[in-house]
Amino acid sequence: MNGLPPRLVLFDGVCRFCDGAVRWLLDRDPDGRLHFAPLQGQTAAALRERHPEIPTDLDTMVYVESGPEGERVHLASEAVFRVVAEIRGPGRHLAKLSWLPRWLTDALYRIFVRNRYRVFGKFDECVVPTEEERARFVA
Repeated sequence: MNGLPPRLVLFDGVCRFCDGAVRWLLDRDPDGRLHFAPLQGQTAAALRERHPEIPTDLDTMVYVESGPEGERVHLASEAVFRVVAEIRGPGRHLAKLSWLPRWLTDALYRIFVRNRYRVFGKFDECVVPTEEERARFVA
């Protein structure tokens, strides 16, 4: 799939927390640098064909950076740190936690992910973005 936006966040489209996180990112990225696609969609499926490290389950956020040198895939806590480094405001400071050992940040990430549906719930299907947001979403 050519023509990917340079900064693409793949997220669980039925997770209520994930939907809230995407909306939070949209509010803090007024320049429109970040784009989004559900892990359940065609874009994610096409990326999985090229990048087998992208899991088929919905237990991780994926951040794909595309540039002249190709695509770089970041998973779990690394994806979170790279994504928040792109936004404006206080949330950007979360990226400073990337100095912590990956085994620790990924372990904390996995604990959170295992409990997110129980705590925040889930939608029956992917949420449809508003008209203003559609330009920032890929199927």
